[in-house]
Amino acid sequence: MSVHQVWILLVIGYIIFSVDKKQKFFPVPVVLVLLGLVLTIIPYFDDIAITKEMIFNVFIPALMFVSAYRFPLGHFKKYKWIICTLGTFGLLLTVLILGTTIYLAGNLFIQLPFIAALLIASILAPTDPVSVVSILKQSLSDEKIADIVEGESLINDGTSIVVFTVLLEMFTHHKSFSFGYFIAEFLYVTIGGIILGILFGWILSKAVHYSKHREYQVMLSIIVAYGSFYLGEGIGVSGVLSTVTAGFMLSFEFGRNIKEDHFRDSLDGFWNVVEPSVLSLIFLLIGIQAADYLLFSEWILAIIIFIFSLIARLIVLKGLTVAVPVWRHNISSKDTALVTWSGIKGTMSVALLLGFEAVADHDAILVSLTFAAVLLSLVIQSLGVYPLAKKLKQ
Repeated sequence: MSVHQVWILLVIGYIIFSVDKKQKFFPVPVVLVLLGLVLTIIPYFDDIAITKEMIFNVFIPALMFVSAYRFPLGHFKKYKWIICTLGTFGLLLTVLILGTTIYLAGNLFIQLPFIAALLIASILAPTDPVSVVSILKQSLSDEKIADIVEGESLINDGTSIVVFTVLLEMFTHHKSFSFGYFIAEFLYVTIGGIILGILFGWILSKAVHYSKHREYQVMLSIIVAYGSFYLGEGIGVSGVLSTVTAGFMLSFEFGRNIKEDHFRDSLDGFWNVVEPSVLSLIFLLIGIQAADYLLFSEWILAIIIFIFSLIARLIVLKGLTVAVPVWRHNISSKDTALVTWSGIKGTMSVALLLGFEAVADHDAILVSLTFAAVLLSLVIQSLGVYPLAKKLKQ
């Protein structure tokens, strides 16, 4: 991908985000992905490709860090139990339920091993709040749903990578599913990433006092965002959970130990430019990349998988809220339906899918099925969030 192509994609992103400022319920990611699909008919963009490494090493650390440090600590404390439960145990349960249904339905169309079905489920389990959080906050008087959706996404993005990595190793080495091995690996990678993130966040909160220069303080945040991610991946723990935890730690330290108001302003000034730039590139590239996978014969199965992903998420959400009395009284059936619909697949799902593609040359149909299910989720659910929110809250 050339510098000129990047420049053109950023121009397109700037135009779409500028339009978004004038349209309250404009689903920017959907428009960018569809434009990316359109760009594939122009020969100039033929050589553009997006890789797992590009998403993980360049885009993900920035998006995770900025979302985490900006997430209000008070909101996290208020909904911490349901956010953490949905992002960990809820995701594992979703993968199990969705994987089982994909296995049963998929074998009516193609030959599909159970481990492959679980792998597809792990790709479809993480959620991306970019398309919906601002719409939810503008269409609802209570921001509870938006906070739960956004907080859950920050946790389950990291959890999903751990689940996917373990399942991918089983898939590539033709191992049968081992519950004991899975849980041991999951706990090691998850807990290790969280501990590393706490360490990086604490270092940032202390080191920021050693310089009063705003540009150096912002530079320090970049070092922490990417350093926590790269070190985590390097030592075999979750880099995403490390980055997210570091961001949460920074949010916690604001107003507690970090008294320099200009630091928050400088941080926002920098990352508020980085975020839409990264989102513009990543969603346009997703659209461009998806075009290669959408011409296949099993679209009916892809639609079934998309529907199953919604049903599995609804079952998990409803089951957890009914099981816990406090949640049962605070989260209504309408809230559950809206949180279910707001669980859109996006950046993380595509990143995991590209990781699967790298080792699944002989299983191209699985990649196409999953890519189609991700795009169906991104387009249909994003477009339906506002009308559903207004309908359920009447």
